[in-house]
Amino acid sequence: MESLLNIENLLTLGALVVLQAVLGFDNLLYVSLESKRAPAEKQAWVRKMGIGMAIVLRIVLLFALVSLIEYVKDPILNINIEGIIEGVFNVHSIIVLVGGIFIIYTATKEVMHMMRIEEDHDENAKPKSIGMVIFWIVLMNVVFSFDSILSAMALTDVFWVMATAIIIGGLLMIWLAERVSTFLERNRMYEVLGLFILFVVGIMLLSEGGHLAHLHLFGNPIESMTKTTFYFVIAVLVLTDIVQTRYQKKLLAKAAKNSAAKTHA
Repeated sequence: MESLLNIENLLTLGALVVLQAVLGFDNLLYVSLESKRAPAEKQAWVRKMGIGMAIVLRIVLLFALVSLIEYVKDPILNINIEGIIEGVFNVHSIIVLVGGIFIIYTATKEVMHMMRIEEDHDENAKPKSIGMVIFWIVLMNVVFSFDSILSAMALTDVFWVMATAIIIGGLLMIWLAERVSTFLERNRMYEVLGLFILFVVGIMLLSEGGHLAHLHLFGNPIESMTKTTFYFVIAVLVLTDIVQTRYQKKLLAKAAKNSAAKTHA
């Protein structure tokens, strides 16, 4: 028992919990936005159920990867059209690429949906079924979990340490998802920002999948977007949105003041 609870394992556990939190931001945003598709009274329950089921599947996936890591990394598809596209794909790269494509599709569809001029949009918008929302939350959670699990395996080979970090990370995600969803509900203007951040997440996954597959397009290698670059882009998007919102409020206030002055004149 003492060997299991030694200082090294506890320090590794702490590092993995931090890693889960850092790598889980993109997943957290997806959970918060996807849960809004469910009926309003069920959204909190959907988030908890979806993340809870995903925690169980993450532990199952961890056990599978520990046992079958070599098979996941082995190439299963080779594409070589000289000068156009070259790549060697394995299970990991394909899952990440498909996840990136799906997230970009989802974000684009939602942005286009917001741009439609429908006065009765809120009243007539039909929510998704609870089961379907939970399904997508669990599925995308598994896609996002590959990086965190493989990173955990690089830090330790102690199963209970990795499993405990996944559970703690999942509980933190449930807690934070409630707060992110509440913030988006009270500040509807930031939903568009959230969708564009989700779009960047999709691009990040595509670049990572392409890098894993050693993908070359027209002779140029696909390089993975680093987390540092990702967070820098997010910071620029948030800053731009804040400046734009404040500038718009000033213009509206100025227009209202001019209108009032003309009325009194």
